[in-house]
Amino acid sequence: MAASSSAGLRNYAIVTAAYWGFTLTDGALRMLVLFTFFKLGYSPFTLAFLFLLYEAAGIGANFIGGWLAARFGITRMLTVGLTTQIAGFLLLSAMSPTWETAVLVAWVVAAQGVCGVAKDLTKTASKSAIKVTEAEAKGNAEGRLFRWVAWFTGSKNAMKGFGFFLGGVLLEAFGFRLSLWLMAAVLALVLLGVLLSLPPMMGKAKASSSARELFGKSRGVNLLAAARVALFGARDVWFVVGVPVFLYGMGWTFPMVGGFLALWTIGYGIVQASAPAVVSRSPDGLSKEVPAARWWALGLALVPVAIAVLLAVTPLRPDIIVVIGLAIFGAAFAVNSSLHSYLILAYAGSEKAAEDVGFYYAANAAGRFIGTLLSGLLYQVGGIYACLGGSALMLAVCFGTTLLLPLHSQPMGTPAPSR
Repeated sequence: MAASSSAGLRNYAIVTAAYWGFTLTDGALRMLVLFTFFKLGYSPFTLAFLFLLYEAAGIGANFIGGWLAARFGITRMLTVGLTTQIAGFLLLSAMSPTWETAVLVAWVVAAQGVCGVAKDLTKTASKSAIKVTEAEAKGNAEGRLFRWVAWFTGSKNAMKGFGFFLGGVLLEAFGFRLSLWLMAAVLALVLLGVLLSLPPMMGKAKASSSARELFGKSRGVNLLAAARVALFGARDVWFVVGVPVFLYGMGWTFPMVGGFLALWTIGYGIVQASAPAVVSRSPDGLSKEVPAARWWALGLALVPVAIAVLLAVTPLRPDIIVVIGLAIFGAAFAVNSSLHSYLILAYAGSEKAAEDVGFYYAANAAGRFIGTLLSGLLYQVGGIYACLGGSALMLAVCFGTTLLLPLHSQPMGTPAPSR
């Protein structure tokens, strides 16, 4: 048992480290694309459009990725995700700003789509691995799953923050193309480490054999997926395009904007990792955690409303209000996100956890897609106020959905209720 427990912890650490490397380069990619095309004179809506296929591709990649991870093993899907990201970087590096606008935009959107598939294949495989490695660790340590999920998601987002900063630095130091080549080389090393370190069949299970079985999720998984759409749409509706363009319009430089987004994401990750310390845990894993998710969702919904009111009635500098407001939003959002990431594994069946996780993160990608689209559209129409209003409405939907979450997980093998 001791050897098995050690192997579970070792595999968890390897998967976490691999996802750190992936997330570092993925965060840098967002800043490289955003700043490069903003300097070329593209509008906020066009900037958002560049990321749309990246987000849309993740919907299908997450969903089918969960099935593939169960069918072929988590390690294989992790290697596929890393390989696909390297291909996306190389494809994106081949573009030239001298091309016709329509061709250039189409090329970048397609390359971003490849990277979107890579991101969500890797995410589904990595987060499914938490359930598998926690089970391998043996024993029933109270709260261990929550702690492992919180540490994984928090540290991953801290690395994403470093990636935002890295993207700005790489762009200034090496330019767009060379930066992508350097990131592809780093990911190749990460890929080699995964191939040499993880069991090739880790997480392999009997996958669903029919569409009905694949879509037959429990009530808890379905409701949590719906809440996730609204939660991440509410973040990205002002974070993806609205905040960076707003701050730049207030006189901030690109390094200042990138540095702030990096610090925000790092802080967000630290709070995520600390979530188990601020959320009461129950022996059954749900009776205290679900009510906590409801209260935290309600508190988060009030933040964008408060920011909009302060922008309208106080003489303080708007950029200072937005920065402070985003910091508060980030802390509350981090706890919400960490709770949701834990609850999906608590609701998920052990044998097909990868499929349940893939379904859930397909909903996550759908939320990012909606938020990204609306971020550019609403900012172009109504500025930061419109983005904040959209965020508040989505969070109200998230809160309403969490009120319906069950306090007990559905027994394995029980079909989802018909609708």
